[in-house]
Amino acid sequence: MNGKRGFYIGRFQPYHNGHQSVLEHIANKVDEIIIGIGSAQLSHSVENPFTAGERVMMITRALESLGCRYYVIPIEDVQRNALWVAHVRSMAPPFDTCYSSNPLVVRLFSEARVNVQSPAMSERDTLSGTEIRRRMLAGESWEELVPPAVVQVLNEIDGVGRLRQIARTD
Repeated sequence: MNGKRGFYIGRFQPYHNGHQSVLEHIANKVDEIIIGIGSAQLSHSVENPFTAGERVMMITRALESLGCRYYVIPIEDVQRNALWVAHVRSMAPPFDTCYSSNPLVVRLFSEARVNVQSPAMSERDTLSGTEIRRRMLAGESWEELVPPAVVQVLNEIDGVGRLRQIARTD
């Protein structure tokens, strides 16, 4: 495969089994994966409860057996979509292909003449950060939707407790 490198971005709030499945698929197509942690500057809100560093821990621990070299790069928002791809390229190692199913990401990379592949996403209704955070807030079962390593990280940082506290109104 002569050094093919792919780029995959997400907010990973939290990292879940859908992300894991996509990355396992990408690992079969490239030699190295760059995983961009989008909106890296955001944390401690209901939509983005976890810090970039906590998300790095979730991803790194969950991918220990991936069998492919990967890099995890926090990428802060620039608030200007026309400049975003250049910003990503300045923060990440060079890559051949962007893997995303997000319509805006697909559009921006396509306009920048980057090869974009949209991997199939499984069980999108349950395997989403929004649904996992909803379940955490409601006291419902969520652990089966994330890799075991992510459950460990979230327990270590009291992720559910943080989410419930910041969701309260004063």
